[in-house]
Order: sequence, then C-alpha cells, then structure tokens
Amino acid sequence: MKSLIKWIAVGFGTGWSPVMPGTVGTLVGLPLAWGVMQVPNIAVQAAICIVMTLLAIPICGVAEKMIGGKDPGCIVADEYLTLPITVIGLASPWALLSGFVLHRIFDITKPPPIKQLQHIHGGFGITIDDFLAALIALGLNHLIFGMIG
Repeated sequence: MKSLIKWIAVGFGTGWSPVMPGTVGTLVGLPLAWGVMQVPNIAVQAAICIVMTLLAIPICGVAEKMIGGKDPGCIVADEYLTLPITVIGLASPWALLSGFVLHRIFDITKPPPIKQLQHIHGGFGITIDDFLAALIALGLNHLIFGMIG
C-alpha cells in the first residue's frame, strides 16, 4: 500500500524528472482539471477540488516520511491535485493553459502569504502552498476570462 501511495505522490514517475519535476508533475493535473471543467455545477466542481486537495495532504505526508527530507522535490501530488482549482467556474480551454502557467508561477515564486507558510511540516505543509497558489491563479483566471467572456 505504501509503495502505491509513493507512486501516486511522485505523479506516477513524473516527479522523478531530472528537469523541473514540479512542472512536469503538474502536467498530470491537466486531465483532472479538464474533467472538473466538464462538471456543469460550480459547487460540485469546488467539492471535487476540495476532496482532491484533502487527499493530497496524507499522500504527500506519507511519501515525505518514506522518501525523507522536508518536501522532497519528487513529490508532486500537491501540484497536480490542486491544479484543478485554477479552473473552477471556467469553461475555456485557454483557462486551463493559463491556470497551469499561473499555478506554476505562484508555486515557484511563493509570493506572500505563500512564502510565510514554508515552515509548516508534513503533508499539510507540502500542500498548503500549492493550494494558495491555485487560489491566486483561480482569481486571476476569473479576472482574465471575465473580461474576455
């Protein structure tokens, strides 16, 4: 069971990419986000995203203990399971692309208040920065696509 959790945590191997493992691992979230976009009810979209985020916490926590170290770069479940948040309430495929890019920008640069959360340990600490990055990306996506559409 633990090896399955580790496999999920490393994005089915994508987190072992020698180049930009977080970005490569986030690609796993694109079909999940696309699937969320197909759900016609925004409340259900949000509920799905909450469940995925809550699943990321124990998955990342268990994998961190198995792999060792604080928030190992190969753990990418936090990235790909929070990516769908960036498209809640949006229908444009371009929102999926911008959500991906914005999520990565905010996760990598960690602007306040994301940076202030880096001291939190365990699965919650691994996931919270990606969750906030996704929320910021969601807000910007709504600004962008609200103006266009």
